[in-house]
Amino acid sequence: MHIRFALATAVTAGTLAVVVAAPAQAAEYSSSLKIKGVQYDAPGRDSNSCRTGNSTSEYLTIKNYSRTATVNLKGYVVEDATGNRFTFAADHYLQPGDYVRLRGGHGTDSDAKNVVYRQNCNFIWNNDGDTIHLYKPSGAHADTHAYTKSRDDRDGNGYITYHG
Repeated sequence: MHIRFALATAVTAGTLAVVVAAPAQAAEYSSSLKIKGVQYDAPGRDSNSCRTGNSTSEYLTIKNYSRTATVNLKGYVVEDATGNRFTFAADHYLQPGDYVRLRGGHGTDSDAKNVVYRQNCNFIWNNDGDTIHLYKPSGAHADTHAYTKSRDDRDGNGYITYHG
């Protein structure tokens, strides 16, 4: 993610004016919850079989970047470019600096293990590229990232990191 700043200067009648614009995509930072990374290409041969597939190896990491606030994920929505959605239906609290992995497949959600399952064995993230949206319970954008395998996955391991 690149943050761009615009700097403009103007000189009129001996007066110097400096205007600094807000970072590009500033709305993305309106939430302490952000997408930390995505394992968009699960290791191995893709199979969305609930019994023998590898969809649980595809996951999205969401982190609470706040230094003080605990955030409840209930009502937050994750969506891809084509409208595949997952809504956090249950309470799941993230302490400051804590994270959760939203995994494909079936499993038992666990605060202790920082995992929530989509209870769906179909893959959600496209291997060649996609857009990931994170929405607040109000419907406002919390974070958005678009990726392509060729541009963003330089080491080819199927994982892309955002926000460090």
